Amino acid sequence: MGLFSELKLAVPWGHIAAKAWGPQQGHPVLCLHGWLDNANSFDQLIPLLPKDFHYIAMDFGGHGLSSHYSPGLPYYHQNFVSEIRRVVAALKWNRFSLLGHSFGGTVGGMFSCIFPEMVDKLILLDSSPFALDSNEMENMLIYKRRAIEHTLQVEASKKPSSVVSPEEMLRGFLKNNSHVSEECGKLLLQRGTTRVATGLVLNRDRRIAWPEHSFDFVSREFFAQSVKKLQARVLLIKAIQGFYDVRRENDTNKEPLLFTVDTLKSVLKERFQYVEVPGNHYVHMNQPQQVASVISSFLQSKDRVPARL
Repeated sequence: MGLFSELKLAVPWGHIAAKAWGPQQGHPVLCLHGWLDNANSFDQLIPLLPKDFHYIAMDFGGHGLSSHYSPGLPYYHQNFVSEIRRVVAALKWNRFSLLGHSFGGTVGGMFSCIFPEMVDKLILLDSSPFALDSNEMENMLIYKRRAIEHTLQVEASKKPSSVVSPEEMLRGFLKNNSHVSEECGKLLLQRGTTRVATGLVLNRDRRIAWPEHSFDFVSREFFAQSVKKLQARVLLIKAIQGFYDVRRENDTNKEPLLFTVDTLKSVLKERFQYVEVPGNHYVHMNQPQQVASVISSFLQSKDRVPARL
């Protein structure tokens, strides 16, 4: 299933770009990439998944080949959540599965709680349905301030995007993303850059900077209340050498993950499955065979849970 087709879905600010694999009549699976990545994030994994599903990997706004948001419109978490709603409306999907890596999982998690009747399965790849505020209380206002200041700064700067050689671009990318192998770095840059006469420029919107500027950090109470709304069955795949928090500074603190897993277990009971796999944050790209079989079994499992009235 290496064959895919490119899609462009119209949105008020331009278009959302996406890649599609598998038969159109197959059960739909929407794949959501991580922060600053793009739809190529799933190129290694999807060929290993069941062939009779219809997979669509979208580029979030301002990422990959999707249009940048209109001037003055911020890249807030809620806007990414509403992009899912726009995309599935354009595709005329009423009920589908979600597969989200990292940031894509928290966007998909929020969507699955806001529109529970639309999502039958939620697969989280080294991710969580929400980012908890446990380690962030004293920083949240600082992030809000920085997000505004950064946007104004980018708007005021008339500096064109820097053009760099492909080698330099890859070096810089791998330096900033230590969990990505060279092969996978090239794959992400293939969709994340545009070739110009003298080298490559990054496609992504420069207004998008740090994830903490865009994430919605939520309280444990909010988390526990929200997951009660889920109608989906949830599979959380934790990469053992992966990330445990939005910011690397907090990675040694495993407690938020334990809270997440315990809460999902106690609320969803047999609708929740937790699996740990060897590998780092990009295990689904670097070693897709580590996650493919558990995802395949989960997608194919028929014990659909009746929707709650």
